[in-house]
Amino acid sequence: MNPKRSYSRESTKESQKIHTSLFSRYLRWVDILDPTTLLSSDAEIKNSRALLESLGITNKDFTQDRKVNDAQKLCEVSVHPDTGNVIPTIFRPPAFMPLATPLCLLSFLLQAVATLLPHIGTKPAFFWQFLFHTYSAGFNLHNRNGTCKPKKSQPFQSVLLVGSVTYFAFLGALPQFLMNRYKFRSTAMQTFLGRLLPVPLVTFLSAFNVVAVRLQETEDGIEVKDKSGNVIGTSSQAGYKAVKETALSRAALMGITAVVPAALHPLLQRSRFFLRNSVALAPIKYVATALTFGAMIPVSFSLFPRQGTILRSELELELQENTREPVLFYQRGL
Repeated sequence: MNPKRSYSRESTKESQKIHTSLFSRYLRWVDILDPTTLLSSDAEIKNSRALLESLGITNKDFTQDRKVNDAQKLCEVSVHPDTGNVIPTIFRPPAFMPLATPLCLLSFLLQAVATLLPHIGTKPAFFWQFLFHTYSAGFNLHNRNGTCKPKKSQPFQSVLLVGSVTYFAFLGALPQFLMNRYKFRSTAMQTFLGRLLPVPLVTFLSAFNVVAVRLQETEDGIEVKDKSGNVIGTSSQAGYKAVKETALSRAALMGITAVVPAALHPLLQRSRFFLRNSVALAPIKYVATALTFGAMIPVSFSLFPRQGTILRSELELELQENTREPVLFYQRGL
């Protein structure tokens, strides 16, 4: 048996038995988002996979064995559950916090503090927005469902992806551009463009980034499996559900992170200290946003099970004829 396919099947079975509740999934993500796993070599990852396969992980409670638990944790964040391929280091889940946090801060907080730092131009805002959406697209690409097989060739897919990232960066920098271009003197307009508009904007753009990268899954479908891990077929309905859930989780991550500086501003602005030192608001917002972003990462990853479920009645008619099981499983991705 192909070792990659074997690992994928064992991962499918195991994920059906554990971490079914939101709280248990959250605790698991807090545990496995350990940045030290990024230092593991490919050889260590390969040995961990071999250990899990040799022990028959479905018949063993790995939480009672530290060595097996460490191997399982390393594989969860380093190996793609569908393909069995090792994920590039910078796109593994533990790398998301240290790499995405500074990009996130510099991308949309340039807008949030625009009224305090009016000298900031549009080009820096666009640059950091572009870097953030580029990294987000790479993360979404390497952690998507790996069973989607294109039904037709798409020679310009890379060009379209770069175009989408550029478009997202342009929209993200739009509030900064409007403020610099038209020099609004109205306090209401400055508040709207500098503090209110960035919140829904960064939320929707983060969700659309997921959709743009994984749109093919909704068209060509992804594999659905029964409780034994046997492939039933390819379903576009499951692909749509996987992309929707991932987009919602990313929107929750970025939306709540963006709300914090916007909500803090009117509260801090009333204090005597910040009335005399308005420039000090910016670093406070940066710290609060970084802490919120870091705390929200395991929450967003655990909003929906990584191994999603779909009712048989929701599948295409031809797939419903292939099984009698009421619930099927699919890999949601991150």
